[in-house]
Amino acid sequence: MPKVLVADKINEKGVEVLEGSAEIVNNPKITPEELLKTIDQYDGIIVRSRTKMTKEVIENAKNLKIIARAGVGVDNIDVQAATDHGILVVNAPQSTSITVAEHAMGLMLSLSRKIAIADASVKAGKWEKSKFMGMELRNKTLGVIGMGRIGSQVVKRAKAFEMDVIVYDPYITEDVAKELGVEITTLDYLVENADVMTIHVPLTPETKGLISKPELTKMKDHAILLNCARGGIINEADLYEVLKERPELKAGLDVYENEPLENSPLVTLDNVVLTPHIAASTKEAQRDAAIIVAKEVKEVINGNIPNNVLNMPVVDNETFQTLKPYFQLTEKLGQILVQTTTSNISELNIVYSGEISGKAKEPLTRELLKEFLNPILTEPVNSVNAKAVAKERGIKITEGETEDSGKYDATIKIDVFYDNAEMKIEGVVENNEAKIISIDDYDVRLTLEGKMAIIKYVDLPGTIGKIGKILGDYKINIAEMQVGRQTEGGEAIMVLKVDQEITEEVVSKLEDDNDIDFVKPVKL
Repeated sequence: MPKVLVADKINEKGVEVLEGSAEIVNNPKITPEELLKTIDQYDGIIVRSRTKMTKEVIENAKNLKIIARAGVGVDNIDVQAATDHGILVVNAPQSTSITVAEHAMGLMLSLSRKIAIADASVKAGKWEKSKFMGMELRNKTLGVIGMGRIGSQVVKRAKAFEMDVIVYDPYITEDVAKELGVEITTLDYLVENADVMTIHVPLTPETKGLISKPELTKMKDHAILLNCARGGIINEADLYEVLKERPELKAGLDVYENEPLENSPLVTLDNVVLTPHIAASTKEAQRDAAIIVAKEVKEVINGNIPNNVLNMPVVDNETFQTLKPYFQLTEKLGQILVQTTTSNISELNIVYSGEISGKAKEPLTRELLKEFLNPILTEPVNSVNAKAVAKERGIKITEGETEDSGKYDATIKIDVFYDNAEMKIEGVVENNEAKIISIDDYDVRLTLEGKMAIIKYVDLPGTIGKIGKILGDYKINIAEMQVGRQTEGGEAIMVLKVDQEITEEVVSKLEDDNDIDFVKPVKL
């Protein structure tokens, strides 16, 4: 009988799911040393955050088929090492969506009706009714930043309170917004018009400090700001300053730049409600997470493919060996797309050519979508759910193939449509390196790694020199340059590799030049 280790304490309902399907070893206090010595005995393992599935442990897991995380985050699991050793990694992203959404609603109600400070006042022996005049949520405007799984759940509950909802999410389409009964807006409009603003985006370089002093000062009088997503999206120093100056503003936080929260001036303010990163902590969420991952383990034991796979889906070995070099290429192409298409994507066309045509290309498409969607959503997107998530967001996916790949073994070409714009990008694998060979049908050739920039400009004498001078003025060194054009004096594309980061200030300086159409920095 297969053997499964439950290495951390999980809800008993999860253990019950596995009974009869596997020999269960329940050892929630197993030490790293014991785990390393015994991991080769197990076909599956269930962990939470305590147990670390390191590369060393995974390399010793000779019989392991699945690592199951009873929760969302997998920071304690070396997913790449698991993939390299053919071990599936699963989690339970759906287990906390409602839980976090409810916590956001709880903070909203607590702040709108001043429940927390009223409670403290009564317990202090006071009766200050006039001090705690509240605000109804009915007919107020809720601004949602990020319309992933959690953001959508908040919207459903806000609608029950008869709130109007506006959303900022560059990657949601008008059709999806219409279905949800929400209005898509800019961030500036949302900040200025929301009575309640709630954040449900991941922490990325783009979202770090997304809500800082400029945004905070634009908020309406008596507005409420909520963050149950990630610390760092709100600049806490700016938040304290603005809340102190404007006591009519209110904030509810469950996450912080540094945790645990220590020596923060926010704790001195009455117009703030603070909770210790507990938005996902409910008995129901813990139970559901245990049940979900136990079912996933059971599926693998029975020879089936689980639903919440975080690494690649299973394909036959021959197909996998053919596709293997192209996974890195699709990863890089997905990363480029999310950094260069800043508006609402409606359609994504992918054409596979050469030796990968006619193969089971599904894993490649899913890998591309995973890399594209993960940076913009709070809930993990995996190889299995990537297409479903794209569909939920109104993105039409088309896959095509052709045997003709020109002089290359294979090519992958992507055509993406967003708002009234279109972008084309084509890549290859050469000498085990992912390379880009064309952008918008302009021929270029560059290895996909490091800090890069894609620049569209008018091919006139001196334009390239101006670009180089501006970069030089900002102490940015050009390591490699590729240019492509179709006609003399027409539009051209430049792809640069640079040693230093191209900041927003540099982008603005370059785009101020009438001969430069756009500048899109990329980090790979």
